[in-house]
Amino acid sequence: MEKPKSNLKIVADKKNARMILPNMLTLIGVCIGLTSIRFSLDGRFELAIIAIIFAALIDGLDGRIARLIKGTSKVGKELDSLTDMISFGVAPAFIMYFWKLNTLGRFGWLLCLIYVICVALRLARFNINSNKETSWKDNFFEGVPSPAGGILVLSPLILSLSGFDYINVDYDFVVPAFFIITSFLLISKFPSYSFKKIVIPRKTTIFLLFGIVLFFGLLLVYTFNVITVSILVYILLLPVSYFHFKNIRKSQEYEKTQDDEDDLEDEL
Repeated sequence: MEKPKSNLKIVADKKNARMILPNMLTLIGVCIGLTSIRFSLDGRFELAIIAIIFAALIDGLDGRIARLIKGTSKVGKELDSLTDMISFGVAPAFIMYFWKLNTLGRFGWLLCLIYVICVALRLARFNINSNKETSWKDNFFEGVPSPAGGILVLSPLILSLSGFDYINVDYDFVVPAFFIITSFLLISKFPSYSFKKIVIPRKTTIFLLFGIVLFFGLLLVYTFNVITVSILVYILLLPVSYFHFKNIRKSQEYEKTQDDEDDLEDEL
């Protein structure tokens, strides 16, 4: 007598199995982003900042893991945008509102609204442009990415926690300024490095691993100091990425012009 076949399947196929891990990481990012808001409500801004940093690390890993194990999907793409909206849009706005912007009344709340809307517009544009063919422009983002934007608006709070604010900082001016500038950078077409296609020579791998270990070691010991320095380095890289983009585009346009002229000569 044949045994009845079980119709119970935990995973339908290998493709769905590969999708589970990156999507789980993305959902964990949602939980961390929401938890950072809870920390800020309790006045524990140090933990709120650390939660956002963890969310940023997960955001950088889930997509790479999905591509590595061939587990990319449309669902994962939409989940990633939702996570970015919560962790780097809504959460930083609430954290900064509870820390400083609430003292500015309606203007402080308006800044939060503007910033969150700009994050939403930036993510919508990114989802549309991600379907385009690959090119040299993939080395750059149009505007700053939402994780960088979230950390940039948190910069005044991180500075206050780092102990680097030896000079008197007028946070009533600095915080709104960071919100306005970051909101503009999010929706602008300002080219910023994406760091997606960095080619690392094999000979330098050991030095890279040492640098990564050193960075995370310092991050554990001098958390907010290291984050502050990292933000400063990123800000200094913005004009570098702009001029780098301009030079590459100029050389590409020149090569295209030369090719068009050669084709014209061949036709004649």
